Amino acid sequence: MNPPAQAAAAAAAPAVPAHVVALSLALLLGLQPVVTDLYLPALPQLARDLAAPMTATQLTMSALILAFGLAQLVWGPVADRWGRRPVLLASLALFTLASVGAALAPTIGVLVGWRIAQGAALAAAVVCARAMVRDLYEPQQGAHVMSKGLSGLGVIALASPLAGGLLAAWGGWRAALAAVAAVGLATLVFVWRALPETNHRRDPQATRIVPLARTAAGVLRHPTFVAWTALVAATYGGLFTILASSSFVYIDVLGLSPLAYGVALGSGSVSYMAGTFVCRHWLRHHGLTGAVRRGGAFTLAGGLGMAAFAWAGVESVWAVLVPQWLFAFGHGIHQPCGQSGAVGPFPQSAGVASALAGFVLAGTAFCVGLWLGVALDDTVRPMAYTVGFWSAATALVAWTLVQRHGAPHGGALRAA
Repeated sequence: MNPPAQAAAAAAAPAVPAHVVALSLALLLGLQPVVTDLYLPALPQLARDLAAPMTATQLTMSALILAFGLAQLVWGPVADRWGRRPVLLASLALFTLASVGAALAPTIGVLVGWRIAQGAALAAAVVCARAMVRDLYEPQQGAHVMSKGLSGLGVIALASPLAGGLLAAWGGWRAALAAVAAVGLATLVFVWRALPETNHRRDPQATRIVPLARTAAGVLRHPTFVAWTALVAATYGGLFTILASSSFVYIDVLGLSPLAYGVALGSGSVSYMAGTFVCRHWLRHHGLTGAVRRGGAFTLAGGLGMAAFAWAGVESVWAVLVPQWLFAFGHGIHQPCGQSGAVGPFPQSAGVASALAGFVLAGTAFCVGLWLGVALDDTVRPMAYTVGFWSAATALVAWTLVQRHGAPHGGALRAA
């Protein structure tokens, strides 16, 4: 399609109501905490029931994340070529089917296989959600809208471990995974009924190898993409450390019940939601780069505080929980800014940029999962020291790379 035709198609396209965009972002991005947080309270129970060693149990998380990262490299160009809506409908159907399979898995190997399918399907939902924001908004307004959607994600992230704890106590780990399938089906119905196509600048060359390689190379070389992607990867590395190890720390080391653990993990989501609200305020007054500069202080305080308590031999719920709140608050600032900033310079190839950023995030999480599989012991130290490392990396990127390259045209990007 030539540029005048693209412009005409975009002008003729129906506007997507803001509340539909925000709810779509919450549901699509919210599948991430659903597929991870909801089954975390049942993870020790799952390991005992399937007689799975720690390395295999961690693989149910890290294999999903690896598939999630790799599949984004496929779904991004496909969504740029064929549109967001057909990709979403197909992937959400696959996600629901894979979730049913996971709930019925007879062995840890079969469960890992279905988790890989879940991760591959989840990748399309996240890629299309991030690209959809760029389809509809400029970067500064996109960060504002993204923060609203991520506030909704925070509600889902709050409810997921609480529901997972209740379901694990009532029906075991299979009940928790069955709930994931129900959420996937509900999201599929919503997208089918309410979300129109947002990509009205489809690129017929997007899936061809040579143009795709050229586009990807341009994205990867762009200093703005590098800065924002490094920020989101670092903060997500810390978050994933908490997700992948906290059930063992809180339940096996600190003695919480699955339900109490769900409350502890969910309380971090309240802090995360507070961060997204503060993010919107700081965006208006300080722009994208100013918001993450301030958020870095909370991230660093949380991570280093957790590591310091562990180093001093303090093993209590509060010594882990309060630093977790601080880190989650900072994550609520970094995530909407970073996700919008990474795709901002690429209105014609938002799917590819979103996929590459997501791949970096998933690769980071996969490496964290492998590390925790061998490092976790009967203390809080592996989790605390790893969160401390990622908090320092996040603050360093927020205070250096993002300040130099975060605004692609010079000056801070400000929300409308």
